[in-house]
Amino acid sequence: MECQVSWLGSGGMAFSAKTGSGHQLKMDGPPDAGGQNSAPRPMELILAGTGGCSAFDVVLILQRAKQAVSACDVKLTAERAETEPKVFTKINLHFTVTGKDLERPKVERAIKLSHEKYCSATTMLAKTAEITYSIDIVSE
Repeated sequence: MECQVSWLGSGGMAFSAKTGSGHQLKMDGPPDAGGQNSAPRPMELILAGTGGCSAFDVVLILQRAKQAVSACDVKLTAERAETEPKVFTKINLHFTVTGKDLERPKVERAIKLSHEKYCSATTMLAKTAEITYSIDIVSE
């Protein structure tokens, strides 16, 4: 896996990242750190990637379990250390899984498998953060 990050210059704190899969995204800092708030912060992208990693697992596991999942939303809430390095210390992933006749034990199992076996992001972040999750199931 590769990623190329380049400072966009112009006296600001914006950066462009080009991923190994050929996608490009922008990052920026807050105005009090010289940024212009024109894009997500790098740590916000780590949090978003964590949600995406786990949601990907959950949807795939539910589809393989023949569950009629139609939506999977994850709201992540995180706390960071007060001193440098300001690592994540707590992260909660709140899953809202929508579908027809979803079986709660299968949804719970999918989320548990993601966190205990498949999601590289939560496994990595668990080195510094307490990772928790909660679930809402919405029937169609």
